Amino acid sequence: MRFSNVCFEAFGYTLPPLIVTSAKIEDKLSQLYEKLKLPFGRLEMMSGIRERRFWEEGTTPSQASTLAGRDAIEKSGIEADEIECLLHTSVCRDFMEPASATLVHRALKLADDATVFDISNACLGFLNGIVTLGNMIELGQVKKGLIVAGEGSRQLVENTISTLINMKDPTRKSIKDMFASLTLGSGACALVMAHKSVSKFGHRLLGGAARCASGFNHLCHGDFSAMSTDSETLLKEGCRLAHSTWEKTKRVLGWTNEIVDRVFCHQVGSAHRRELYNTLEMDQAKDFSTFEFLGNAGAVSLPITMAMGLEKKVPARAENIAMLGIGSGLNCLMLGVEWQGGSVRV
Repeated sequence: MRFSNVCFEAFGYTLPPLIVTSAKIEDKLSQLYEKLKLPFGRLEMMSGIRERRFWEEGTTPSQASTLAGRDAIEKSGIEADEIECLLHTSVCRDFMEPASATLVHRALKLADDATVFDISNACLGFLNGIVTLGNMIELGQVKKGLIVAGEGSRQLVENTISTLINMKDPTRKSIKDMFASLTLGSGACALVMAHKSVSKFGHRLLGGAARCASGFNHLCHGDFSAMSTDSETLLKEGCRLAHSTWEKTKRVLGWTNEIVDRVFCHQVGSAHRRELYNTLEMDQAKDFSTFEFLGNAGAVSLPITMAMGLEKKVPARAENIAMLGIGSGLNCLMLGVEWQGGSVRV
């Protein structure tokens, strides 16, 4: 896929107020750890995640998304009623129906003639939203649009802890299968996109490529009450899919690894980061990570990492940025962005 007329205008994001350390989670599992003779510090050691964040009890995905969406609109310098499309793209949503996007739309007081709907594709949803909105802009259907996502992992993490504590005959495999659930974090992110004719900043979405390996859709299954993950196989097959997707992306964009200035990828943990960059033969110094203090924040993970990375180090010149997205299923989507120097709205 290639884009000629699509620009990123501004990211917005919001961090939940409650910080929960990996040590605190292990304290709640102390009896189980002692029974199975597991070393404390295992969770952080294996994942690289020292803490993650939770929303206050009762915070809904749409409320979190609204906070990030409002931030992105304000930073873009456009009016809310200029937004012609709103996509809600997180794993978490308020209801099965109506679409969570409708709640965000009303809370942000967007125009009544805006196109409003949800997109759901595990941790890849936000990037799917970028492509969907990009296509609409490219086709001339809309000039300005907003993508939002609000993830809340508190319920799933607490349910996982409760399940492990109350398990009658726990084994080390019991923890292994539920380990990924304990690495989840929360957050909210949003992105305003626009046609180049009305863009104020000119950060160009160039294009990208997608691939899937749906034969591995069984490796991670879950809902809001429980999740089971074959982490080892998921890492192996995910990196294999990432390699073929990156090779395809480079062909589409005419890129090489050397032409890439910065990389932002889906944040899972230290092992995933190391294996991914080894597989892609990419310099890890080009990466910016947030998993250490945000955990795996689902569909919010990659965009909030990009927003925070650009905020921390504003490009002094035009930079080629690679967005490397992957989600259970398995699905992979990678995009290239040309970010203009000296300008960042996050």
